[in-house]
Amino acid sequence: MDLVLYEEEIRNLERVLERLRHDSNARAVFLIDKNGQQIAADGDVDQFDTTSLASLTAGNVAATDSLARLIGEREFSVLFHEGERDHIHISIVARRAILLVIFDERSSLGLVRLRVKRAAGEFDKIFETMAQKASAGPVEGPMETPFSEITDDDIDALFSD
Repeated sequence: MDLVLYEEEIRNLERVLERLRHDSNARAVFLIDKNGQQIAADGDVDQFDTTSLASLTAGNVAATDSLARLIGEREFSVLFHEGERDHIHISIVARRAILLVIFDERSSLGLVRLRVKRAAGEFDKIFETMAQKASAGPVEGPMETPFSEITDDDIDALFSD
């Protein structure tokens, strides 16, 4: 299912991410769609190749989902990778997105899991609001795009002599 992102809900998602990062004492948090596109992030995100991180996280979740099905599980909703310095907690939120939390020795897996669980409820509500808005149909009036003011005559003029 493709997500329809609205400005108000994006701000709400960003607020939840900021609070999660702060409350869990994480280095960075990312919200990623299941196709591997970053939706929002908070923290020390400049230290990472966020495009690769989002894509690889989505790939990791997809591979793990396949493993789960091989052993008769519907999914593994939480993944944890432990490194020497940094650790990664990955979870599915609202069955629509992937939450990635990067943390180090300033935090603990228990604290991250506790804070992620609370944030997941908030994400559920926000994504439900987005789904309701999307199912309500388009916003009144014609949708403006950067190309809406370009006419056929403009295109013809562009490609003539």
